[in-house]
Amino acid sequence: QVQLVESGGGLVQPGGSLRLSCAATGSIFSIRDMGWYRRAPGKQRELVARITSDGITTYGDSVAGRFTISRDNPKNTMYLQMNNLKPDDTGVFTCEAKARPTRNDLYYIYWGQGTQVTVSS
Repeated sequence: QVQLVESGGGLVQPGGSLRLSCAATGSIFSIRDMGWYRRAPGKQRELVARITSDGITTYGDSVAGRFTISRDNPKNTMYLQMNNLKPDDTGVFTCEAKARPTRNDLYYIYWGQGTQVTVSS
């Protein structure tokens, strides 16, 4: 009942910047926490950043100080501003959200399909 669609990935040189977006569509009563995860080839999925419904943020150690997570609640959209990108940032970035489709539903975890980010010279 809830779909998450990421956009904004691409190829960028080291030191460059990208801005990812995650739009939630469908039946949405409320969205609680949202986050960005990253999976590099041959590695486990890694937490990049999370943000609560009140705007409280947390960051993974590898991206702290370089990435900024934000959200626009009226638009049901989350963003990830990525600056000073490094080759180790390369991977598939996936959006995650805990949401209730209707008032009668429990909270469920939803995942997007992911967007590829490649940092290379």
